[in-house]
Amino acid sequence: MRCTSLLFHRAFASGGLPPHTVMEMPALSPTMSQGNIAEWKKKEGEEFAAGDVLCEVETDKATMDWEAQDEGVLAKILAPDGTKDIAVGTPVAVIVDDAGDVAAFKDFTPGSGALAAPAAAAQEEPEEEEEDDAPAESSGGSGNYPPHTVMGLPALSPTMSQGNIAEWKKKAGDEVAAGDSIAEVETDKATMDWESQDDGYIAKLLVPDGAKDIPVGSPVAVFVEDQDAIAAFKDFTAEDAAGAGAPKKAPKKEKPAKKAAPAPSPAPSEPKKAAAPPTPKPGTAWAGGRVVASPYARKLARDAGVDIAQASGSGPNGGIVARDVQQLISSGGGKPSAAAAPAPGGEAEGDYTDVPNSQIRRITAQRLLESKTTIPHYYLTVDLNADRLIKLRAQLNEALAPSGGKISVNDFIIKASALALRKVPDVNASWNTDFIRVYHNVDVSVAVQTPNGLMVPVVRDADILGLAEISATVKELAAKAKAGKLKPAEFTGGTFSVSNLGMYGIDEFAAIINPPQSAILAVGATKNKVVAQAGGGFGESAVMSVTMSCDHRVVDGALGAQWLQAFRGYIEDPATMLL
Repeated sequence: MRCTSLLFHRAFASGGLPPHTVMEMPALSPTMSQGNIAEWKKKEGEEFAAGDVLCEVETDKATMDWEAQDEGVLAKILAPDGTKDIAVGTPVAVIVDDAGDVAAFKDFTPGSGALAAPAAAAQEEPEEEEEDDAPAESSGGSGNYPPHTVMGLPALSPTMSQGNIAEWKKKAGDEVAAGDSIAEVETDKATMDWESQDDGYIAKLLVPDGAKDIPVGSPVAVFVEDQDAIAAFKDFTAEDAAGAGAPKKAPKKEKPAKKAAPAPSPAPSEPKKAAAPPTPKPGTAWAGGRVVASPYARKLARDAGVDIAQASGSGPNGGIVARDVQQLISSGGGKPSAAAAPAPGGEAEGDYTDVPNSQIRRITAQRLLESKTTIPHYYLTVDLNADRLIKLRAQLNEALAPSGGKISVNDFIIKASALALRKVPDVNASWNTDFIRVYHNVDVSVAVQTPNGLMVPVVRDADILGLAEISATVKELAAKAKAGKLKPAEFTGGTFSVSNLGMYGIDEFAAIINPPQSAILAVGATKNKVVAQAGGGFGESAVMSVTMSCDHRVVDGALGAQWLQAFRGYIEDPATMLL
C-alpha cells in the first residue's frame, strides 16, 4: 500500500539553515495516532524523484510505503529504522532541494533551527497558532459527539500550502472503502485524487465543492466508523472541529520541546493555551499596516466581505484568530466603507474583470520569477533549414495513415533535442552550489498550455524512443495536462525543456529556464524564405528559427553553441535520427 496524505512543515533560510522541508509522520489512516519507521529506503544525502519510496511506515492497519510527491534530497533522518510509537505530526526527516545544502543539517535535531521556530512563533504569529487549530486529523468524542475523525486537507506535494476542493466524490452519509477517492483536490501542481486509507463513513462535509485557498490541515470533513453516528454530526461546524482538535495540540508541541533542551521555558506555554481566551484587544499590525491574523481568519473575513482590521484580536500578542472574525460577523460590524477601499493611485477607471488565479498559475508565476531573477540567462539563436525534415515527416505520416498515427514537427524537435543532449551531455545538467550534476537519463519537459496555466509534462528517455512513441506519449500527456489529471511523476524530474510557439506563427522568442534545468529551447514557426542554397545561388526553403536559453553557471557560450550545432545536424539531416 502507498501513502497519499503527507505532513510537511516548510521552513526558509532561518537560524543559519538553508531552505528546507521538515517531513512529519503522516496519518496514513483516519484512526492512526502514531506509527513506526520500519525501514528507510533512502539514505541521508540520497536524491529522490516523485514516486520514489522514502520509507516503510508501520501503521495501526498495515505496513505502507511512504512515497515522495516531489523531487529532492534527503538531508537528515531524525527517526532511524525501527523507531516506534512516533506520534502523527512528529518530525522524522528533513529534505532539501539542493544537494549542496545537505551538509548544513549534519547536527540538526528536532529542537534546533527552524523546527524550534514554530513553537516560539506561536507566541508571536497567529499563522502558526491557527494552523495548529486545524490539525490534519484529530479524533475523539469531545463536545458530546460520538467517536470521530476530523479530516484535514492533506499536503499532496511538499510545496503545497493550500488547495481547492474541485469536487467531492463522496457525500455526507456515504460509505467509504480503503482506496476510494474521497475528493478531487486542486494543488499547486495538478488536480489529484484524495484517496481514503480506511473503511468508514463520511459524516459531514465542512467545505463545499469549489472551496478555494484552504490551508493545508484545515478541517474539511468528518469521518466515523459507525454508520449510526452520522446523524449526530448534522449541525457540526468547522469551529467544532477546531475545538475537538484542541486536546491534541498540547502533547504534539510538548514532545519536541522536551527533546530539544532541558530548559523549562517552553513548558509553561502549554497550559496557557488551554486557559480561557484572554480579553479581546485591538488587532496588532506590523510596520506598514499589515494586520496580524491567521490564514483561516483571513479566509472567513474574505468570504463574509468584512474588513478584518476592524476585528478585536484575542490571539497571542493581539493577533486576530477565527473566533474574532466570527464575533465581528455576528455583531453586524466590519463592513468596509467606501473610503476604506480607494482605487489605487493612477489606476484607469472603467470596466474590468478580475480572473482568480489557479494554484497552477500561482506556482508557475512564483517559479518563473525566481528563475528569471536568480539564474544568469543568456540566449543563442539560429536559423535551420527544415526542407528535409518536412519531406521525411510527410513520408512517415503516409506510412502511419492506416493506423491513424501522425508525427508532428515538434516530435522531431523533441527527438533531436534528446539526441543532441546525448551527444553533448554537459548541457543535460543542473547547478548545485558545490558541483554541477550531469544526468545520465535524458528526460525532456514539453511546455503545454492548459486552461489553468502552463504545465511541463516529461517525456522520459526521449533519446531512446522512436518518433511514433514520442508522438503517442506527448499526445497522452498533453491530454492529461489539459484535464488536470497529471500525476507528480509525469511533470517532475525533466532534464531539459522544449517550448514551441511556432503553431501560432511566432517567428522567434526567448523562453525562461525551468529550474533546476540549465537550458530550454524556444521554437518558432517554420516559414518559406529565400536563402542561399548548398549548390550555389538562391532558392526558397523552409526555415525554422530556434532560441536556446542557457544558465551561464552551467552552460558556457561555446558549450551552448556545440549543442545547437548537434541539434542543427539532426534537424537538417533528420534521417540520422533513425540510425
